[in-house]
Amino acid sequence: MAKWRCTVCNYIYDETKKGVRFNDLPSDWFCPICAAPKSAFVLMGSGRVEEEDAYAPTVADKIVKQLTEFGVEYVFGIPGDSILPLVDALSKQDDIKFMLTRHEETAAFMASAYAKLTGKLGVCLSIAGPGATNLITGLVDAATDRAPVLALLGQVAQVHLGSESLQEIDEIEIFAPFTVFHEAISKPAQAINLTVLAVKNAYLRQGVSVLSLPTDVLSETLRDTIWKPEEHLFQQKTVPSKNDVEKAIKLIHESRKPLIFGGWGIRDCGAEVLQLAEKISAPIATTTRAKGVIPESHPLVVGVLGSVGTHFAVKAIANADLVIVIGSGFRQRNLLPKLPIIQIDVDGVKLGKSFPISCGLIGDAKTTVQMILDGVSQKEPDGDYFKDISKLKEENRREIMEEALDRSVPIHPGFVIQTLKKYAKKDAIITVDSGDHTYWFYKKYICDEERTLLSSNMASMAFALPAALAAQIAYPDKQVIAVNGDGGFSMLMADFTTAVHNNLPVKVIVFNDSMLKNIAKEQLLYGYPEFGTHFVNPDFAAFASSCGGEGYRVETPEELEKALVHAFATDKPALIDIIVDPKKMAPIIKTAEDN
Repeated sequence: MAKWRCTVCNYIYDETKKGVRFNDLPSDWFCPICAAPKSAFVLMGSGRVEEEDAYAPTVADKIVKQLTEFGVEYVFGIPGDSILPLVDALSKQDDIKFMLTRHEETAAFMASAYAKLTGKLGVCLSIAGPGATNLITGLVDAATDRAPVLALLGQVAQVHLGSESLQEIDEIEIFAPFTVFHEAISKPAQAINLTVLAVKNAYLRQGVSVLSLPTDVLSETLRDTIWKPEEHLFQQKTVPSKNDVEKAIKLIHESRKPLIFGGWGIRDCGAEVLQLAEKISAPIATTTRAKGVIPESHPLVVGVLGSVGTHFAVKAIANADLVIVIGSGFRQRNLLPKLPIIQIDVDGVKLGKSFPISCGLIGDAKTTVQMILDGVSQKEPDGDYFKDISKLKEENRREIMEEALDRSVPIHPGFVIQTLKKYAKKDAIITVDSGDHTYWFYKKYICDEERTLLSSNMASMAFALPAALAAQIAYPDKQVIAVNGDGGFSMLMADFTTAVHNNLPVKVIVFNDSMLKNIAKEQLLYGYPEFGTHFVNPDFAAFASSCGGEGYRVETPEELEKALVHAFATDKPALIDIIVDPKKMAPIIKTAEDN
């Protein structure tokens, strides 16, 4: 008597227990678990070789082991039928921790945020069909913000492909448009090679890789040797030509009022950028993604440039005579005046993508900035230029002070931002969702050593909570704060339980005005009547408490300060539900000429 294994779902037909030999079963017999045909079964047998095969590593085991070799520590997702062999492989080892979420979108956002914060590969998984499609928003966020992410997609067994099987979709066709690598592992012999290629592409092309994994292939045995990362994955650092560097230095020497505009590319070289700014007497503006990379309390920093940015950043760039763009493919051409531009980016496609430039340098930001720093001479600041900037910064400081002292009810959004600044730790990680509160934060929160994170290019709602979960996992000793609107938070609020379940003491701030305020603002801006922007909210504080965290409902300024003190002191996940004034809307900056 023998045992037969279903290659689709791993069901074991034991002849001893069933009392009927497998070969005596009718030809139309099918697997009682997954309905695979009789032909999908293989003999396990009782001989030594067959027993070795039965206990040999599977394709799923090898994929997990290969990811371990690449330093993967977390996989975010939801298990299910088509991905169970991989989930089982994760359960049998301790190097990679599986983090269960309540929604696949959360898993993808967590992988994206983890990659943005750490530079390490973010990994998420899902079942076929709806699980896979639920990942798309978070993966597109990673793709457009150039975060290295790997998505492991369960797929129906190959025997069922093309037969309109339950949850069967063409994963490669759906994910190909926004991924840098997308392949299906259809044979065990492909598993190691394709896994390594997926990791290499995610890292070196800074984007999303996708592996489609038919469940029957995941269950097959594989004895292939794991590949060593040091033999297959290499860092690439591009250095600009000497002539291009000399051209940039010449333009800087000829300018009187240069300005540095830093993007995400400066995240690892803030100190060098600040040295360059001090040497050439240049103000520094940043993109939203680079907010906080250089302390905004520094006299040369003029804050964020863009629609969510400051008025004085726009004025500073409008009055400059040279702009040095570092690590940004800035798309808002309307905010850049027609003047000479030096642009530095590791991706040559970004140079001159949205606006003409005078000098383009393809290179790693840190290396390139250091090369320019070594070659430029000390420049004296233009007195009138900095006098105007200082005046505008002082006006902004007065606005901040006024908002910090505003005790009106309903609560002023600006008061929330300044109170948050008062009680947040200097090295906090602050994740920010998309909405009207985003404008208040990026215009009025002065970052010192805080790190900030948002869905930059997609501006996706619901990002902040999953990003905060990922941040707390990556940096367990840091204070992590998620700044949300009520609209965005309510989209994935069930994953507050993920924080509770994993003892992640994130602090969730909710701006509660029972409306999509930013949409209403846009309707007003473009001449449309306000419509479809109001909704009914649950008691968010009670919800947080019911999940096992702490919840605080705040209706007055005095209550806010007390709530923040208590929430920041607890070692539990905490939510502060703040009733803010729905009539107070942050302005949108449109063009340099408008300001």
